[in-house]
Amino acid sequence: MNTVFLLIVLVAFVTAAWHQVTREPGDPDDPEATTPMAELSEAVVESAGGAVELAIGLIGVMTLFLGLMKVAEAGGMLTVLARLIRPLMTRLFPDVPPDHPAMGAMILNMSANALGLGNAATPFGIRAMQELDKLNPHKGTATNSMALFLAINTSSITLLPTGVIALRAASGSVEPAAILPSTLFATACATVAAVIAAKTYQRLSAVPKPDPVPTGRLGSEEGTPDSAAHDRQQEQEAEPAMTEAAEASQTGYPVWVSYLFLAGLLSLIPLSIVYGRVIAPWIIPGLIVFFLLYGVIRGVRIYEVFVEGAKEGFQVAVRIIPYLVAILVAVGMLRASGAMEAMVRWVGGFTEQLGLPAEALPMALLRPLSGSGAYGVMASIINDPAVGPDSYTGMLVTTLQGSTETTFYVIAVYFGAVQIRRIRHTLAAALTADVVAVIAAVAVCLWLFA
Repeated sequence: MNTVFLLIVLVAFVTAAWHQVTREPGDPDDPEATTPMAELSEAVVESAGGAVELAIGLIGVMTLFLGLMKVAEAGGMLTVLARLIRPLMTRLFPDVPPDHPAMGAMILNMSANALGLGNAATPFGIRAMQELDKLNPHKGTATNSMALFLAINTSSITLLPTGVIALRAASGSVEPAAILPSTLFATACATVAAVIAAKTYQRLSAVPKPDPVPTGRLGSEEGTPDSAAHDRQQEQEAEPAMTEAAEASQTGYPVWVSYLFLAGLLSLIPLSIVYGRVIAPWIIPGLIVFFLLYGVIRGVRIYEVFVEGAKEGFQVAVRIIPYLVAILVAVGMLRASGAMEAMVRWVGGFTEQLGLPAEALPMALLRPLSGSGAYGVMASIINDPAVGPDSYTGMLVTTLQGSTETTFYVIAVYFGAVQIRRIRHTLAAALTADVVAVIAAVAVCLWLFA
């Protein structure tokens, strides 16, 4: 992201400087005529202020959604989902014993991702990798189960992209939840692609001979102070994830119940595509009522728990302000300099024929590399008065944001937790899923919103 940020700023500066030097002399009768460098300076100030205003507008919606999700989490919704998809997991991961703790942690990680609970998903994912590593005969090398788990994790089916819906609402969208059908379709396609890619690539990716394990590192009882401290820290960070919910997820519901749920979930994809615009206005009010009633039925003190989750939403919204300022200033400079317009003219003719506007290209390319960077690009696009959140381009970039993951970050964090150095086919499978997600997002957005 450092290189991307610097490159955008340098391109904007050089372009504006070129226009400044080569421009024709201004009208002497109009001394207040704006020069290219003056426009660039004005764009910097306006973009920085706009980023903060956007974040402030986002705080209310973010606190609402994270408060509702906290109610659902406290009511045990993660456990319910974990039990429902357990039969499918045992078939996807035949190398993992059905009653092994890794299975429960993976199920809870995927359930949290499906509900948009990224903060809850990460501890589950780290614990899943630690448990999978206990089954790993080649320490330091990713197993087939690890690679498949991370490929699914980066392409996880998303039922509720809360963050993107919140940003769309803050940007003035008439139907903030209109991307639910398109996101569900794109993530379903990406997840299927991730499974197929991981199963296919594992046949072409032989397990290499492991390096000798140094004393005090992997597999030894005595560790160096640094490694021991690191391991203890990872255990402490992941420990809250392995709660009663993780243990309960080991049992599962009867197989016919799970298959009935999966069939119902798959049926939502065509129904949401066909009737997406009809049901979109009902989604947000319906979700509020559903989560609160679910919490009441499960005996949750919904007001106190909602407030607790809302506090987390406030902190998240404030935390992203620096990222928004950085990327929105860079993108604002790029547009004010004329470089963005030149790029659109150069590439737009080709990508428009494929349904991918040139304005959305940076978003599609940046998403696997930097979540905050892609988030900022998306925010700048949908807050552009010439585009807006409810245009085709606005729908596409928000669908892309909800359909793809920061692949390199996820791989680095999860594999770093267990010191995996040879990732084998993991990255190839995850990037394959990312490409499929972009293609599916373009296709479904063309169908629904073009």
